[in-house]
Amino acid sequence: MMRTVAMAAGLALASSLVLAQVAPDALVKQVSSEVVDSVKADKTIQAGDVKKIIALVDAKILPHVNFQRMTSSAVGRYWRQATPEQQGRLQDEFKTLLVRTYAGALTQVKDQTIEFRPLRSRPEDTEVIVRSEVKGKGDPIQLDYRLEKAGDAWKIYDVNVMGVWLVENYRSSFAQEIASSGIEGLITKLAAKNKSAASKV
Repeated sequence: MMRTVAMAAGLALASSLVLAQVAPDALVKQVSSEVVDSVKADKTIQAGDVKKIIALVDAKILPHVNFQRMTSSAVGRYWRQATPEQQGRLQDEFKTLLVRTYAGALTQVKDQTIEFRPLRSRPEDTEVIVRSEVKGKGDPIQLDYRLEKAGDAWKIYDVNVMGVWLVENYRSSFAQEIASSGIEGLITKLAAKNKSAASKV
């Protein structure tokens, strides 16, 4: 569960990156505080109000994450085989899956703290990795973020929890599903999983 919490924090807390002029790690720290404070201060979220959590995730994540890059990377080489219509459906279903996954995990945020390591980057870099640790009960959890500069904004496109990158992890399972059922099979499976999760709200 701690790992799930860390992954949720990784996406939700590093997502609202607004201005490229501000260092990515500084922005992550700022938004981390805002999101964690929101969760800790709202008893309905702590009690598992999924709809309210999803609203929080929507506000903090969706505008500031490159879901197109995240989805295409997760689908891997099969992305080019998908039609534009299939790509759109894949992105929508993957986005819904991630939002619900992290929304559920945010209910577990209690007394965790996040410590950031010094950012190693150059001013001209357009991609950076922000490294941190989530500390709470048990051993610290490694939590890294891959960010890209898109115009004047930084956007997150991958998260590493305990040495496992989110996109790489999904790429393996997606490849297996596509190999056995095709791209339509993967879309159908994701849609069914999302429908099942929605029915439990």
